[in-house]
Amino acid sequence: MTTTISSPASPQTPVPQAIGTGERVFTLPLQHNLLAPATARHAAQPALKAWGLDEEQVYDVLLVISELVTNAVTHALPPVILHLHTTVDGTGQVQVHVSDGGPQPATGWAALRPEGEHGRGGNIITTLADQAGTGCDADGLIDHWATLDAA
Repeated sequence: MTTTISSPASPQTPVPQAIGTGERVFTLPLQHNLLAPATARHAAQPALKAWGLDEEQVYDVLLVISELVTNAVTHALPPVILHLHTTVDGTGQVQVHVSDGGPQPATGWAALRPEGEHGRGGNIITTLADQAGTGCDADGLIDHWATLDAA
């Protein structure tokens, strides 16, 4: 049996649920605050290890999670939801998705900081990921995603 971990009731406690065979899914709604990246990393790490990723792969996925969640909290409106997905069919990839409520007015913390103090997250993501992009999810939220090698 494969599992999905999600949390509809409690905003930061993943709960295992059964899903279709061949998939592993982790979903975690996050608070829209500066603690969200750390919360996401701490919650995702055990799932990634359980999925068989080695330490270096876990580190890379956690770094991408941190960057995507930080961008969502810094530049977007709530909600912020982390989704991880992999299959057990040997493709050896982990998909990281962070959904958010779309751009917030440019008056937040990042807008007030000097240019040299932020803006490297996209480069980190594209360096570590095989693919990355942005789209809309089924609920109409903005979906920022990256696919990383986990073979």
